[in-house]
Amino acid sequence: MPKRLRLTRRPNIAMTEDGYRKLRALATEAGLDEGEFLSFMFENWASVINEEKFIARIRIFNSELDERKR
Repeated sequence: MPKRLRLTRRPNIAMTEDGYRKLRALATEAGLDEGEFLSFMFENWASVINEEKFIARIRIFNSELDERKR
């Protein structure tokens, strides 16, 4: 029998409007709410990302972060 999905943690997170719109769209497409979708992503992280592309994108994001905060 599959274990019951219990959302026991509720982190307070800050997101950009673009990031939140994408989260909502992906969650809706998957038939989940935002918390369920985030849980799925982090529980299955290694199988849903391309590590090389992720590392490259996070480096770009970090290099632009100070400018984006202005």
